[in-house]
Amino acid sequence: MRTYAYARVSARDQNLTRQIEAFLAFGIERKNIFCDKKSGKDFDRSGYLRMLSRLKAGDLVIIKSIDRLGRNYAMITEEWRRITKKLQADILVLDMPLLDTRGKADNLIGKFISDIVLQVLSFVAENERENIRTRQAEGIAAAKARGVRFGRPPKQYSEQFRETVARFLKKDISLAQALLETGLKSSNFYYHAHRCCEK
Repeated sequence: MRTYAYARVSARDQNLTRQIEAFLAFGIERKNIFCDKKSGKDFDRSGYLRMLSRLKAGDLVIIKSIDRLGRNYAMITEEWRRITKKLQADILVLDMPLLDTRGKADNLIGKFISDIVLQVLSFVAENERENIRTRQAEGIAAAKARGVRFGRPPKQYSEQFRETVARFLKKDISLAQALLETGLKSSNFYYHAHRCCEK
């Protein structure tokens, strides 16, 4: 029997350290820890697929929390069944010790409790994500209604820049002179000159 661990974060700028340290403290060899920096919207993740290709009946998969497996109720429960039923491996969720299939194949009550906890936690995880999205959308709508503008604030152009643009447009100075005065390349100068005139 081999023990593997799977860590995932949703974006490249997020950190896997906390999950990996938990696995190492549990005694898992570093070579048996598989990681992805990718959304949990599907299972097309290189680290996860490499781990699955090694899984044999009787092996153990450890994850830090249930939402590291997937991001919606149907996906999590389907993948849980694939690992435990089809591949006949076990799963342990460190943050929720009730989600531990080891030794429960012949223990009907233990398996029943584990399945119920999985269903509830998967539903709660998905429901919380939906609530967060709803709250974000409501917050953005309310802010827009109050006149809050999103994105970068509009660039403020100095009087000197405006004067240079005005002189260039009147053909009082050449493009070369305008570029010298503003320190811009021609493409940037034309872009900002256009924006400046819009204001």
